[in-house]
Amino acid sequence: MDHSRLLDTASTILDSVSAEFVAGLGAPSAVTKGPTDFATQVDLDLERRIAGELADRTQIPVHGEEFGGPSVTEGAVWVLDPVDGTYNYSTGVPLAGILLGLLVDGDPVLGLTWLPLLGRRYAGHVDGPLLVDGEPMPPLVPVDLQTSAIAYGPFNERAKGRYPGARRVDVLRALSSRVARLRMTGSTGVDMAYTAAGIFGGAIAFGRHAWDNAAGAALVRAAGGVATDLAGQPWTAASPSLVCAAPGLHAELMTVIDGVVGDEWGSQPTNATNPEDSGGRR
Repeated sequence: MDHSRLLDTASTILDSVSAEFVAGLGAPSAVTKGPTDFATQVDLDLERRIAGELADRTQIPVHGEEFGGPSVTEGAVWVLDPVDGTYNYSTGVPLAGILLGLLVDGDPVLGLTWLPLLGRRYAGHVDGPLLVDGEPMPPLVPVDLQTSAIAYGPFNERAKGRYPGARRVDVLRALSSRVARLRMTGSTGVDMAYTAAGIFGGAIAFGRHAWDNAAGAALVRAAGGVATDLAGQPWTAASPSLVCAAPGLHAELMTVIDGVVGDEWGSQPTNATNPEDSGGRR
């Protein structure tokens, strides 16, 4: 598999839809999924267009957030979130983007995070390096918690599921006294791309969906960082969460999490039918 060629092809396709993404800022809900979870018409239109072009030009099938697709744990498959940070996007907050990852038997081998509203493009594959706006970046260097900003996924304190909201508050409280800053952007794509670029030292996402997580996991690994789930296992499409960080900091981050929840978050089976497993509020 020619990762560089696939990355170039995917980049060209995402570039071709960026103007449409920008023009749709503020789009209202078109499909309601939950009280605060929805898709806009831009989500639907972009997924159809990107997925069609990808499948045609690469001969690799696509699994999208809105229309589904083949298994994300078998063979080669693109995973696509046409508008990540939909609530931000719909309300005019520019922290939203297009996420595209390539999985091979569930492992992330290539990732792209396009942030058209901010004029930034992050791309990379397993052999590195991370590319920011097409320019190669140096590998991430070891950093520590006390000098770093950590991104934390949004949630509902009353939510249950695999990662109960009340326990997420406990972890957040523990981190608050250990890190330089905490940030909640409302976009997994932004959090993980910024981690890959060294803007954030690390990021925690409680959602399990491959279309949210694959691009970021690939970018962080391309940059020389670490991508696991909340139990510390290497991230794959079957993982129930995502923790990404620079070298050194990842171990510190996991120590804080383990100190609060122990093996509580590593011993429960994933409940794919429980909407709370998606990470709470988006």
